[in-house]
Amino acid sequence: MSQTVAVFDIGKTNVKLALFDEGRLLWEKSAPNRVLPGPPYPNEDVESAWNFFLDALREVALTHQISAIVPTAHGAAGALIGESKLAAPVMDYEFAGVEVIESDYARLRPPFSESLSPKVPAGLNLGRQLAYQKWRRPDLFAKARYFVGYPQYWAWRLTGVAASEVTSLGAHTDLWAPRQGQVSSLVKALGVHHLLPPLRRAFDPLGPIQPDIAALTGLAPETQVFCGIHDSNASLLPYLIARQAPFTVLSTGTWVILMCVGLSLDQLDPRDDTLANVDALGRPIACGRFMGGREFAVIAGGGGNPDLDAVERVIGSGAMALPCFSGQGGPYAATKGIIRGEVAAHDQTALATLYCALVGDLMLTRMGATSGDLIIEGTFAGNLAFCQTLGALRPKQRVFAAEDVAGTARGAAMLAHWPPSYPIAAPAPVPAASIAGLDAYRDAWTAAINSIARRATNA
Repeated sequence: MSQTVAVFDIGKTNVKLALFDEGRLLWEKSAPNRVLPGPPYPNEDVESAWNFFLDALREVALTHQISAIVPTAHGAAGALIGESKLAAPVMDYEFAGVEVIESDYARLRPPFSESLSPKVPAGLNLGRQLAYQKWRRPDLFAKARYFVGYPQYWAWRLTGVAASEVTSLGAHTDLWAPRQGQVSSLVKALGVHHLLPPLRRAFDPLGPIQPDIAALTGLAPETQVFCGIHDSNASLLPYLIARQAPFTVLSTGTWVILMCVGLSLDQLDPRDDTLANVDALGRPIACGRFMGGREFAVIAGGGGNPDLDAVERVIGSGAMALPCFSGQGGPYAATKGIIRGEVAAHDQTALATLYCALVGDLMLTRMGATSGDLIIEGTFAGNLAFCQTLGALRPKQRVFAAEDVAGTARGAAMLAHWPPSYPIAAPAPVPAASIAGLDAYRDAWTAAINSIARRATNA
């Protein structure tokens, strides 16, 4: 029986348990991540996820000796915890009702120059969630002993040890000042400093699993649990180890997160939804983001990945998808997505692929990320047409694709043996492609979205 690391991977769409041995994926199982309607507000179905993890651990404990558990989770989720259970449900970041406090919250939130965290809709700024809970649900808020990031909630649930961690605090929360490496002025203004537990590193062991969890799952009582990490930062870890800056990792799933290592923070603009995240070592990383996975699904309407012939047919037709199809994320979140022109049903995935590549290219250009390799990991790494289209749009940069979709969990598993002594698998180079009419199409697409943006501004 091998020594393995189990990763709790809590994405916006799915939850997954994945097992790794020195970077090799041994086993995985997933289930939908559901949202409950409330009361008191739409919230993460934490108990269903917990039962999924317990069942999965029981299953794999029969065949694998698990030595460590590492949690990773999406951003914009945090937990108010009491002595032994949640003090309040974990808010779903798409709950728009949180915006009722905006006029009061805006007076407290730090300027972008301090937080490098743009104002984003609903609960995507974790500080806004916390303010809503304090002001609108004081009955629940009063029960809280700590407020922790979502990865650290799962670590606490496993160990009983509460911890803060920088990749979670620094993920567009308004609660962190990345340049200073400390909590932002919002923490004092909101009066929540006492709720933040001691700061630990993502790769710090917090302790063994609690005895009742060992008994329920069959895991060894000494199984260690690590502090855990924000999911996009988990995707970044293998490249921080193996590459020299500058380079950019596109972590793709429900969201596309563009993480530009070695890029100056000076061109970040909150209007573009560009920001600084913070890596596992506490260093600010220039980032951009848009909800590419969800937008792709809306535009494509199902189906698989296209080939370049389909992309060229869409370009030749002149049909365009113009942002935004998710209502959040990216430079044009405030505009309603439209499709101009006609596209055959079998080419809708090509239209979606072209759209996502164009938005990614636009954001990289605005951020000033003009040099260094582009590494695509996650869902879009399996879409060769996306990888090649982005490469054709940015011919001065080499494009690589990670060959598996377990990049987030694989990166998180590295934290159990940090820094890793085993070799890191290199992503595959993407063959360059020439795409007829692409440059002219980009010019027309850019002009169209600029026209829409001007009309929206003047309306």
